[in-house]
Amino acid sequence: LVLIGVSGRAMAEQYHTNEEKIQKDSHTKEIDLVNRDPKHINEDIIRVDFEDVIAEPDGTHSLDGVWRVSYTTFTVSKYWCYRVLSAIFGIPVSLLWGFLFACISFCHIWAVMPCIKSYMIETQCISRVYSLCIHTFCDPLYEAMGRVFSSIRVALRKEV
Repeated sequence: LVLIGVSGRAMAEQYHTNEEKIQKDSHTKEIDLVNRDPKHINEDIIRVDFEDVIAEPDGTHSLDGVWRVSYTTFTVSKYWCYRVLSAIFGIPVSLLWGFLFACISFCHIWAVMPCIKSYMIETQCISRVYSLCIHTFCDPLYEAMGRVFSSIRVALRKEV
């Protein structure tokens, strides 16, 4: 009996730690630090390279050294400016977006969908009454009109 109690306690502790691990993993998932846009949402929008912004047509070329230094300046300043801005504002802005999307999700789950479901329930009742009225009054009328006009024949002749 003592062995069963010890092994049962060990199993309960293992289950408890697995449960904590599952709960923790649902809030923090493994992220890919290499491919940071796996769904390609910013593929064409903000990928801006030097050649996309500054281009010299044939016949209008600057000095090769100026062109190289301009390329390096553009690339390095864009790289570091983005890094500094994301270091300063990345966490506060992500907090803001997390809060905003949480509010949108809350409104959608607790307000929008119940309103839509309630509307669907109410209109289903009205649509059944409407359908019954149409089938009771309009269908016989349209059937009779169809029979009246079904014997009419139209012939077109072209005279020259």
